[in-house]
Amino acid sequence: MTATASAGDGVPRVVTAGETMMLVAPSGPGRLRHAGAVTLSIGGAESNVAIGLSRLGIPASWVSALGEDEPGELVLHRVRAEGVDTAAVRRVPGRPTGLYLREKVAGATRVYYYRRGSAAATLAPGAFDPSILDGAAFLHLTGITGALSAECAEFVTWAAKTAGAAGVRVSYDVNYRSRLWEPSAARAATEALLPSVDVLLVGDEEARALWGWDDEACLERFPDTGPSEVVVKLGARGCAATIDGERLTAPGFPARQLDPIGAGDAFAAGYLAATLWGSDPAERLRTANAMGAFCVQNLGDYEGLPSRRELAAFLDRTVDLGR
Repeated sequence: MTATASAGDGVPRVVTAGETMMLVAPSGPGRLRHAGAVTLSIGGAESNVAIGLSRLGIPASWVSALGEDEPGELVLHRVRAEGVDTAAVRRVPGRPTGLYLREKVAGATRVYYYRRGSAAATLAPGAFDPSILDGAAFLHLTGITGALSAECAEFVTWAAKTAGAAGVRVSYDVNYRSRLWEPSAARAATEALLPSVDVLLVGDEEARALWGWDDEACLERFPDTGPSEVVVKLGARGCAATIDGERLTAPGFPARQLDPIGAGDAFAAGYLAATLWGSDPAERLRTANAMGAFCVQNLGDYEGLPSRRELAAFLDRTVDLGR
């Protein structure tokens, strides 16, 4: 499959699909139970990627389902405000929008999900009109969606195959969440999907948790299962990849980490954006690393993601005095 499709104005487009929740977090470090004030935001891997792409000037559409409730309104308004197309988002009567609580205690981030029976758990084959893929270069999916329900697991498979049939490349971020499913289930679901995946993104820690593989094993074995591009995220160390048979590594950028949440999604957005800009493999990895480093230096899942101008300045090490 080739990424030759583009939107009507000639700019390639990306479609993402998955759940986004209302995020509640204390306004500062400390236990949630002692918080005198909290902030309301949103959290969702696929919408994070869509927002990251939109800020970089890449048209993005987000497919999901939300409850007919105030959290659903909050999510929808925040995503729309970032310029993401939400026409394929369904509202589901009688089902709540997922809730996501977060606290930071002794430097460690803890999360609490309330998403069982959520509106997004109703995503199933046929959840979107395949015409939304017209003009798209990529469909981006993550392993989080398949963990939400049996219907969602079927949806991920259907969505990937539908994209493939339409000539749209599929990118898949393993994004393993131990609070959602067991390693054996996540591993089996990923392996079943890999023949339909073109670009595989996997973190080094989750590769060890699910397969017991190190970086070298991932780069050697995953390409044989389907993906022509396998990228292993190494956190602050950068990343390593096998792209069309070529092995590459890219060092990370120095960054003072304030909040690690969303860094993997920023990485994915950077990699896809650079691919659509026509960058060579080495520059794709460098751009992805830069997006991840930019993200961790800001608070929030997506709030600190850069514009294309800001990303270029970061890559060029241009100093912005801010005045």
